[in-house]
Amino acid sequence: MSGRTSGWTGRGTGRGTGTVRTAVAVGLLLTVVSCTTGPSLEHRGEITAPPGDSSHLTIGSAGFTESDLLAQMYALLLGRAGYHTRILSVTNREIYEPALESGQIDVVPEYAATFADWLNTRAHGPGARPVGSPDLAATMRALRALAAPRGLTVLDPGRAVDQNAFAVAASYAAKHRLRTLSDLGASGLPVRLAAGDECVERPYCEPGLRKTYGIDITAVDPKGVGTTPAKKAVQDGQDQMVLTTTTDATLDQFGLVLLADDKHLQNADYIVPVVNRSRAGAAGVTRALDKLNTVLTTRDLASMNEQVDSWRRLPEDVAGAYLTSKGLLPSP
Repeated sequence: MSGRTSGWTGRGTGRGTGTVRTAVAVGLLLTVVSCTTGPSLEHRGEITAPPGDSSHLTIGSAGFTESDLLAQMYALLLGRAGYHTRILSVTNREIYEPALESGQIDVVPEYAATFADWLNTRAHGPGARPVGSPDLAATMRALRALAAPRGLTVLDPGRAVDQNAFAVAASYAAKHRLRTLSDLGASGLPVRLAAGDECVERPYCEPGLRKTYGIDITAVDPKGVGTTPAKKAVQDGQDQMVLTTTTDATLDQFGLVLLADDKHLQNADYIVPVVNRSRAGAAGVTRALDKLNTVLTTRDLASMNEQVDSWRRLPEDVAGAYLTSKGLLPSP
């Protein structure tokens, strides 16, 4: 969700906005990079000013399909609430998070556990003990405590979660009566796992599957997380399981099904809006974005991802149609 190549693009959306010029994006990039070299981002001190409510808001996207969709929905909901919005795609958290702190970006869709651990590493160094966990309440407490000193406010999570997940061939699951990862561990079946190189050492991957579920991982096939080659390897029987995500909308195309993480090995990566407190921390932004929490589910997000990635629809069109279907935008 965060390991993308750094880059910038711009697209205007909402009321009273046009396309963000390349020069503006480049200028913003240079300003952000220069800001990250100074001490101010690490030593902000106590925040005493009241939450801000700017009428013009910049929404950040991390540049992949799901983040683009969320940014578009945020922009449409904020536009409906009377804000003028634009979207900037910033495909590197090391750049967009300082821009969020400085107020050059006002709102970003994030993932609770991943962002908590990222901020924790910034605050306490690369050896810091992770604070993200499968416990959503504990993760949110840690995330908000880390975000507040940086001038950031983390809004409430909804129901949608994008976690690591494991899939097997539907025929394999049916043959061995597998519905959960516990079922797979109890079966004693040898499992060759298609995943990223880092799977052999990450606690949510091979070590966790062994320790938490007792799954007999015989090898990790380094084909990446949820890539087409990885899923095809499971479809063809070369591997028995693939590491992907809960919002992967292409599993049906490969005849794959997810096995439930019934012992909660994966962290609580619920989707949360993060805002710059001094520009977007007031109640108007919160009310507008909270509306998404009442409707958006993991399944909905997976379906929208599929429409963009497989059907080649534009994220703004998919986002608008979804919000209209849920009664959050008027019909065109």
